Amino acid sequence: MKFSRTFIPTLREVPADAVIASHRLMFRAGMIRKLANGLFAYLPLGLRSFRKVEQIIREEMDAIGALEIKPTVVVPGELWKESGRWDAYGDALLRAKNRLGGDLVVSPTAEEAFTALVRDELSSYRQLPLTFYQINTKYRDEIRPRYGVMRGREFVMKDAYSFHTGDESLDRVYQDMGRAYRRIFKRCGLTVIPVQADSGAMGGSGSEDFMVESEIGDNTLLLCRDCDYAANVEKASCKPDYEVPASRASDIPAVEKIATPAVKTIEDLCVFLKTDAKRFIKTLIYRVVNVELDLSGADGTIKPERSPAASGPAVYPEAFFAVAIRGDLEVNEVKLASALKAAEVALASDADVKRLTGAPVGFAGPVGLTAIPVIADESVVALTDAVTGALAQDLHYAHVSYARDFTPWLVTDLRTVKAGDRCPRCGGGLYEKKGNELGHIFKLGRKYAVPMGVHYLDEAGQTQIPTMGCYGIGLDRAVASVIEEHHDDAGIIWPMTLAPYQAAIIPIKYAGAVKATADGLAASLEAVGIETLLDDRDERPGVKFNDADLIGIPYRVVVGDKNLAQAKVEVKRRGQAESRLVDAAKATEELTGLVYGEMGELNR
Repeated sequence: MKFSRTFIPTLREVPADAVIASHRLMFRAGMIRKLANGLFAYLPLGLRSFRKVEQIIREEMDAIGALEIKPTVVVPGELWKESGRWDAYGDALLRAKNRLGGDLVVSPTAEEAFTALVRDELSSYRQLPLTFYQINTKYRDEIRPRYGVMRGREFVMKDAYSFHTGDESLDRVYQDMGRAYRRIFKRCGLTVIPVQADSGAMGGSGSEDFMVESEIGDNTLLLCRDCDYAANVEKASCKPDYEVPASRASDIPAVEKIATPAVKTIEDLCVFLKTDAKRFIKTLIYRVVNVELDLSGADGTIKPERSPAASGPAVYPEAFFAVAIRGDLEVNEVKLASALKAAEVALASDADVKRLTGAPVGFAGPVGLTAIPVIADESVVALTDAVTGALAQDLHYAHVSYARDFTPWLVTDLRTVKAGDRCPRCGGGLYEKKGNELGHIFKLGRKYAVPMGVHYLDEAGQTQIPTMGCYGIGLDRAVASVIEEHHDDAGIIWPMTLAPYQAAIIPIKYAGAVKATADGLAASLEAVGIETLLDDRDERPGVKFNDADLIGIPYRVVVGDKNLAQAKVEVKRRGQAESRLVDAAKATEELTGLVYGEMGELNR
């Protein structure tokens, strides 16, 4: 391809709103242009690399038996109402109406569409397992799109969905997908960190994120220095940093009410009582939306304030909970939402706290609290002589013991893990990194199959509900992440598998013997499958060199009168400081070996 026949509008200036390398370089290299905030168009150069990511993903999905289909981007709103996500998904869901007044959704994700397609065709266990995938456009109405295509409103994802007769079958495909993802990212030249993750709004029981390290990452990762443990902070756990005290609760004095005038915070209490936060039980009141649990106790006495929804799954539109945790720890609200199978959790208003506990904010405690269920973090189990709020202003309880003085409705891991905590596997120290999510695989279970009425007949002719898996990769984010990992001050340094062109031929002056040699070399490289960009522009050599470095083409071949006098051309690998002279007659053979050698390393 001649430079003059394509469209590569390179820029010397950095766009004012571009704050990360991939955003700056994709604009400057003429890969993308912005149509509106969060909406980007790929130009010819950018689309070439984008298509290569797409092809790698397609090859690896096909290799594990996934079947490609192409659903519509706009889907009926009724499907989202069936799943329960029409209201729960929030303002990120772009809704529309057709001319007949029917509700439509511009897909931000495709669980509903794929589930509906399978529901209408599935009848027998003999049809399972099934795995379908698409590479298609999505739209999420982000509040603050930023970082170019790293977080745009419109983007392209590979979505795959699998349907199974049971968990064993699901686990096999889940593991196949995990291995395929590792191959995809290796072939793209990406260094990824697989981490345990929370399933979030997608639902399900098992989840793994594939992250790339990034200073502007939206995710905090916890990694072990001594083993391969890695988890998103939303999911991370740690080895307990406490021991069950030797003293028994019966050895602890009875609960004592103590006056704590104008003392509300843990820090104030530590000073007032001359002790440390690890002796406190901090109790927070949460308002929880759309809880999918039976909230009645064994004796029917512990109930939320609201009844379940009248139709559909047993979902409580609103409920309140008290969350008890050791005073030096923070509640992980994602873990709380997951434990309650809730759409949303948030701290209750001051008025609700006063109404439910009888005291202002800062004086709640689990002892004697009967209006709402109490959920305790595992750290509370070891506390046998603790301080906590006394459900009255300016009063706290001392000598509170777990189990003796209160029994939670639920005990689970709710703490936010941080750097310095101990690895749950080996006990080593955990440290933090920032990361961006490139891919995510989920075990969805029956979260969508149940409300959307998916059934099949088993071997005995009995009606069963399939279990599902979900597997996504963001293509735009993958392209941007490659640039984030592979660039220098001069521009992009593409891995061979994704380079828009694999070789750039730069004639010093496109005329005479130089032109003939450059044209012949370009033709011979193209003939052996090397994608080649011939810079035939009437520009200074420095401009051509700078553009080749900015675009990131792996190999640069300079053709000039001086070297041609010795029948030589100059070859340089992008990112390396030194160039070398190669016999012009052998240049095609040498470049072929270099290009295919690098391709083989990445594809191995």
